[in-house]
Amino acid sequence: MILSVQNVVKRYDKHLAVDHVSFDVPKSSIFGLLGPNGAGKTSLIRMITTITGPDEGIILLDGQPLNANSPSQIGYMPEERGLYKKMKVGEHLLYLARLKGLSAADARRELNFWLDKFDIQSWWDKKVEELSKGMQQKIQFIATVVHRPKLLILDEPFSGLDPINTTLIKDEIRQLNASGTSIIFSTHRMEQVEEMCDHIVLINRGRNVLYGEVKAIKNAFKENLFRIETADPLPTDFAEHFRVVSRPDGAVVVQLNEEESRSNALLRYLIQHDIHITHFEEILPTFNEIFIRRVEETQATSEASLAPEAMPSA
Repeated sequence: MILSVQNVVKRYDKHLAVDHVSFDVPKSSIFGLLGPNGAGKTSLIRMITTITGPDEGIILLDGQPLNANSPSQIGYMPEERGLYKKMKVGEHLLYLARLKGLSAADARRELNFWLDKFDIQSWWDKKVEELSKGMQQKIQFIATVVHRPKLLILDEPFSGLDPINTTLIKDEIRQLNASGTSIIFSTHRMEQVEEMCDHIVLINRGRNVLYGEVKAIKNAFKENLFRIETADPLPTDFAEHFRVVSRPDGAVVVQLNEEESRSNALLRYLIQHDIHITHFEEILPTFNEIFIRRVEETQATSEASLAPEAMPSA
């Protein structure tokens, strides 16, 4: 594991921001750190990056407790960008690279590599304030990866980017991951989670409420829904054999029982009735649906546990 968060607690005055959270980030994975606003994600990131320390528990980076050398192995791009507007791009990037421990020569070599890669060498003498938000985002990304960190933490990395530059940054993230960089990806865009992440942890009200491999989670939340499209009308008694949930756009969505053979039984029924099947698929829940469902479930459970017990009637 590149990162192991073990029973971590963080308090601010009387507020419990992180409540005994545990999860592991596999090496060379893209790992989603998810949760609604105020869930505790930022508090976790601040502890992982050693900005603050946990009140309880331990965090291991590549098997070792976090220490003074850990920040040099981590790249962090926060949602709120932190570039100095009056500085020129080149001197700003050199300054940030030196802060990460690179020599002047190594910093300039790495920066030339990334500026060439993005075809933005001409920006070297521009002031940051002269750049658009999307252009500043590219500079922030370069500053985050210039020291070749083991662990990359990206908080809403596509915010402010147009579709072309979003695709560009996505491709760079995938290339870094393919070369061995482990990535923690924090976002509210669940379609990006499905597209990018291998594993996720969902935090709500400071607690871990969902954790695991993306594919396994989607299968765990499936409801045995199947969408069928046919070139022929369905038999008149079809609804007597199978539970029809909806009929969207000429298709039929049915919900089968828990028996594994039911999908085979459905296909067998259609074939026996000489129905020409043009489309047949199992409908898995989207991560957006899973996110909303799990957050609502845990909030309801939390509120119920805090509610006063009913008073006995007189």
